[in-house]
Order: sequence, then structure tokens, then C-alpha cells
Amino acid sequence: MTRESILNFSQGHAEPKWLQERRLAAFDKLDDLDFPMIERVKFHRWNLGDGTVTDSPEVASVPDFIQLDDNPKLVQVGTQTVLEQLPAKLLEQGVVLTDLRTALEEIPEQIEANFGQAVAYDANKLAAYHTAYFNSGAVLYVPDNVEIEQPIENIFLQDSDSDVPFNKHVLIILGKNAKVTYLERFESIGQNTQQATANICVEVIAGAGSQIKFAAIDRLGENVTAYVTRCGSHADDATIDWALGVMNEGNVVCDFDSELIGHGSHANLKVVAVSSGRQVQGIDTRVTNYGRSSVGHILQHGVILERATLTFNGIGHIIKGAKGADAQQESRVLMLSDKARSDANPILLIDENEVTAGHAASIGQVDPEDMYYLMSRGIDQITAEKLVIRGFLGTVITEIPVKSVREDMIAVIDEKLDKR
Repeated sequence: MTRESILNFSQGHAEPKWLQERRLAAFDKLDDLDFPMIERVKFHRWNLGDGTVTDSPEVASVPDFIQLDDNPKLVQVGTQTVLEQLPAKLLEQGVVLTDLRTALEEIPEQIEANFGQAVAYDANKLAAYHTAYFNSGAVLYVPDNVEIEQPIENIFLQDSDSDVPFNKHVLIILGKNAKVTYLERFESIGQNTQQATANICVEVIAGAGSQIKFAAIDRLGENVTAYVTRCGSHADDATIDWALGVMNEGNVVCDFDSELIGHGSHANLKVVAVSSGRQVQGIDTRVTNYGRSSVGHILQHGVILERATLTFNGIGHIIKGAKGADAQQESRVLMLSDKARSDANPILLIDENEVTAGHAASIGQVDPEDMYYLMSRGIDQITAEKLVIRGFLGTVITEIPVKSVREDMIAVIDEKLDKR
């Protein structure tokens, strides 16, 4: 881990001076910063990066399983971009969907103004590590008053036969009153033979009055140890509807945050997670209300199989001055094994009067009455369990904007159940 390796990588990719300086400042902060606080998850000794910053090998073509339909789409394998697809109409409106290096050339002012706005490089040790060592990224920029009807899809594939770190930075910038539906997938491909790390940061900068429906499915492999942070920064009356599926096979800690800075801003965070085998998944979902009459709702549903561990931390924080704010949260977990472990921790921090706040949390097993009802109508136990679990997780699955991806998520859940 040296400053020289970071500087050489940055200069080799012709990054602007401000980004070089940001990387080096983050590196200099590493020893002084603490790990992010993920309550009741012991991840501090996990290998979350070895100080390597390099490119992955070039890829000849788009993987066969990627559907080459006509919707706006970007596909990356490792650090390499293998497909960019954006209709001419959107190009004419000023929409940008490309890799980060190209965006630094096409819209340099927008990148410099917004990079790190939602996740500061010195927020914690893993954020600083990411800023210093990220090796690829992507940008979606939607100018003021542009509404995009087709879902925009970003697919990021980690080669599980490679030990190149999967350190990805995704920046989404929405102008005033912009409107878009966005789908994101992080997935491992290959034979899953190499131990690897991932440090993924997704920033959503939502301008005044903008709206984004943000759906994501994470399916990193069992040999990938990952830290994933997604954070939205909301201007006045901006709305981000998050639907996040955490379906990884390896150990993962996640930070999902919404900063409701603007007055009248909204965040709806819906998270589903399935933990299986012996994996550990810790998920912090946080909404911080700064603006007056801002609304932040958290809904987390999880299923645990075998000897896995799943922790949900829901944090609602209403800052002094955020009068009329609303912070609600619900975390529920289904346990399908008596050897599994789970925590559902509701946390409310209220620093203002004249606000609304509430929370609910529960951990339990499949309702035997539901099972009895289904099995009494000729459905076998395994199929009955699948139906109950689909219903339990359906509040998020139905928010995924692309039918084929919804079907993929259901297939992943069924696959995990069938492995028991």
C-alpha cells in the first residue's frame, strides 16, 4: 500500500489533478479513521482489500447470458466496459451513460462537483480505502427536466476466476425535475476459484424535484468478501425509491443511506436479504432527516437458512430543525433453521419536536397456520415454504422494474431454498 502505486495508476489513466489529490488525501487518512459502525457485526478482521490498484484483463465480448435488448444499458466485466447502449434521442437530450473515465472527459465539471458529495472520502476507513483504490466506475447523468421512460440498466460482473479487486464507483447525477428508472446488478461469473475482495460505492445525487426508482440486485460469489455502500443526497422535493436485493453468497457488510437534506424530500428504502450456508451479512439502512417535512421510510425483510447470520440495523435520525419530518422503519426476519442467527435492531434518534417517528422489528419462523393452509390443499412442504417466502419478500420484488430481473430474483431465492 503505497502512495506511489496510487499516483501511478491515476496518472496512467490520465485522471484530472483534483481526483489524483482526492485519492492521495484518502490514502493519507487511512490510519486515522475508524471502520464504519455496523452494530453487532464482527467484520473488522475480514480481508476487505490488500492495497492493490490495477486493471483486470481485457474482455473480448459481452457474456452470452446478457440480454441484448434495446433499452439503455452499460455492461462492465471487472474494470473493462464491454457494452454501452444509449438511444440517439437521449444523447440529444444530453443524457450520459458511460464509464467514469469517459465521463471525466465528457462532463468534467459535473463529475468534479458531485463526486464524493453523498459519500465523503474521509467518512470512515473503508470509504477512504475505496477512494484511494477504486479501479473502475460508471456514470449516469440526466440533465434538468429530462424524463426517461425506458429503464436504464447497469450490469457489473466480477470475474470469480480473477483476484483483481472489484472496487467500483458508480455516480448517478439527476438534474432538477429529472425522472428515471434505474436497475443495477452486481454479479460474479466464472468458476468461483479465487479469493477476492469488493469495495463498491454508489452515489445518487438527486436534484430539486427529481425522481428516481432505484432497483438493485447483488449476487457476488461465495469467495468474494464485500463492503457495499449506496447513498443518496436529496435536494428539495427530491425522491429516491430504493428496492435492494442482497443475494450474495459470501460475507458482506452494507451501508444503505439517504441524506434528506432538502425540504419536502422523500426516501423509501425497501431491502430484502437471503443468507445461507455459513455466510455473514450485516446491513445498515439509515435515513437522516435534515430538511423540514422530509419523509424517510425503511422496510427490511430477510430470510436465513442453515448456519448463516443476518443482521438488520435500521437507523432513523431526525436532525434539529427538521420540523414536520417523518421517520418510520420496519425490520422482519424469517428463520428457516434453528442453527441460524439474526438481529433486527431499530434505532431512532430524535433531535426535534413536532415530528413523526416509529419502528417495528420481529424475528420468527414461518407461520405454521400458513403452511397448514397451503399443504391442506395438496401443496408439498417445500413448495409451500417457497410460496410463503415469496409473499414475505414480495414487497421489494414487485418494485424491480424489469420482469426478467424479477424472475431472476425469485429463481435465486428458490435456488437457495433447494440447496438446504
